[in-house]
Parts: sequence; structure tokens; C-alpha cells
Amino acid sequence: MGRIMRSCLQSILKLMNSVIGMVGIAMIMYSSWMLRVWLKNLGDSDLQAPWFIYTFLGLGITLCVITCSGHIAAETANGHCLSCYMVFVFLLVLLEAAVTADVFLNSNWEEDFPEDQTGRFDEFKDFVHSNFEMCKWIASLIVAAQALSMFLAMVLRALGPDRGSYYDSDDDYIPARLPLLKNQVPQPPYVVNPHYPLQNDAWNVRTSEKINR
Repeated sequence: MGRIMRSCLQSILKLMNSVIGMVGIAMIMYSSWMLRVWLKNLGDSDLQAPWFIYTFLGLGITLCVITCSGHIAAETANGHCLSCYMVFVFLLVLLEAAVTADVFLNSNWEEDFPEDQTGRFDEFKDFVHSNFEMCKWIASLIVAAQALSMFLAMVLRALGPDRGSYYDSDDDYIPARLPLLKNQVPQPPYVVNPHYPLQNDAWNVRTSEKINR
């Protein structure tokens, strides 16, 4: 029963972790497209580095790295791996909470970010405003997946790794034991049949009787 429960928790953790990974892949693809368009339209003009594109790309790569570490932690159920994974997800949630609080509580939140000369930041902001309901549900799904991943990682860490397979393998294997040397009785290289001398003596007696006759 414990193995089935641990296996189910590992599968659910991988599923929730895959949601984070898909978001990271989508961010990498979108930032790569923005970077390609920006480099194509750059020409000979001297513009500052597109911080928004690089930030978007960095967040996508970070999510993919967290996803890989989460899959490794879920597969091995190692306490150290699960602890590192929980720390990464917790820091990510704190960053998201800080940005969300700044946007909703600060009316001049745009001044906290540097100027984006590419215009991609304004396009992304307009997209969020025009599709606010969809973006809200997507953000809620991502946060729920992160919170559930942290909870499942805590439960797996409390359960510990599955050591039942090691005990089963030890029981199935019975090592061969050699007897003690002092208890060994040396076997002779050949066996002497005690009946042979009797047969030879009887043959000699019969031969002597024939000669005397």
C-alpha cells in the first residue's frame, strides 16, 4: 500500500511539474520570436539591450531548470533533491507574489521597470489587458501547480525513499556458505573394497586343494 501511494504521489508531482515546464517552454519560444524580430528590425540603429526580452527568456529557462530538478526529485524521492526543489519553487512564488503586489498596489508600477525601446513590453501589457480573464485563469493554474508541487514534495520527503526493493532482493538471494576447514574430512583419492582380499584368499585355497589332489 505504501509503494502504491508513493508511486501515485510521484506521478502527480511529475504532472504538476510538467505544467511549469510547458509554461517555461512557451516563454522561451515567445522570447525567441521577439528577439528574432528585434534583431531583424535593428539594422544599423544603436538601441539598448531589450531587457524585457532577455528577462522573459531567463524566466523561461529558469522554469525549465526547475522542471528538470523536479522530475529528478520525484523519480528518486531523495530528501536533498526534494528540499532543493521546494526552495526553488518557493523563491519563484515569492518573486511572482512581489511582482503581482507591485502591479496591483502601486499605481505607478511601470516606473519601477526600465524603458523598453523595443515596444514588446507595451504589446504584452496590452495583450494582458485585452485578455484579462484568460490570463487570470492561466496565472491561477500556474500558481496552483506550483503550490501543489511544493505540497507533494513535502509529503514525499516525509515518506522518504522506497527501500522495500532492497530488502526483497536481499531475501531472495541466499549466499553460499563454505564449511569450516576444521570440519572437513579429507576424502581418499581411491576406495579400497574390503571384499577383494577375501575373494583372493578363497581362490588361493581352491588352487591349493586342486594341487594336493
